Amino acid sequence: MTKLTRRQALAAGAAVPLAAAMGSPARAAAPMMGAGMAPYHRFRLGGFEVTTLLAGTRTVPEPQKIFGLNVTPETFAAASAAAMIPTDKAQFFFTPTVVNTGSDLILFDTGLNPAGITDALAAAGYSPDQVDKVVITHMHGDHIGGLSGEAGETFANAAYYTGATEFDAWDMSGNEGFEAKVRPLADKTTFLDDGGAVASGVTAMAAFGHTPGHMAYMLESDGAQLVLGADFANHYVWSLAHPEWEVLYDRDKEMAAATRKRMLGMMAADKVPFIGYHMPFPGIGFVEARDSGYRYVPASYQFMLG
Repeated sequence: MTKLTRRQALAAGAAVPLAAAMGSPARAAAPMMGAGMAPYHRFRLGGFEVTTLLAGTRTVPEPQKIFGLNVTPETFAAASAAAMIPTDKAQFFFTPTVVNTGSDLILFDTGLNPAGITDALAAAGYSPDQVDKVVITHMHGDHIGGLSGEAGETFANAAYYTGATEFDAWDMSGNEGFEAKVRPLADKTTFLDDGGAVASGVTAMAAFGHTPGHMAYMLESDGAQLVLGADFANHYVWSLAHPEWEVLYDRDKEMAAATRKRMLGMMAADKVPFIGYHMPFPGIGFVEARDSGYRYVPASYQFMLG
């Protein structure tokens, strides 16, 4: 019997797959699938279950026509380079949030259109008829667009909540979106002031400036807190990191900057996490004070630990 040395055995084994590959036709390469991400993200907050929904995303060119209106292109470029993001385009995210309190299923904002919000809800395991309460943080189209469509009211079983100041500001505006989406629901809507309650542990926070009555919401359950920040800061670098930078869509730019500084200061000092409607999906993170501004710290595994 002939014995193989270890080197001979290894060489013989390596030759088998090589021979097989040379003697058989090449398999087709796997197709390119394109960029993608899961359309929802769920975690526990005390006794609540919180789910962020990706109801839409799009690439927007020339972001300095929206952000940093009061700074030079050189300043804008330097901040962008430091964050390793381009200056010629940005990715926008639209992130409604579902909060299950154990007794109420509450949806905060509705995205751009009914299809976007219902598809995202379905991916997360919900149907529109399960939603008990719909909260509208403010009346911009990307927050009210999913309220209704050709099929009628999207959330037929829901009660509605919004800020009283916000509703009054849009009431006489003649805005087509408001008239089509919000006014028909006025009889089913509860109007809140600062400190008003949507449910136990869900409290309105005045965050005016982006719109006249823009509201954020504080979630509190079993000692855990989280801010639903909506649009108080619309970009993690060009707005949050530099709260004094002007944003095109802020109705009152001075008030919006003051609101950003107040909310960011509170969240940084108290280490309260937040969900931002336009933050990179899944939209949840923390705020760190840095020099004269702030830094966005995306959540990692904190909410997986229970």
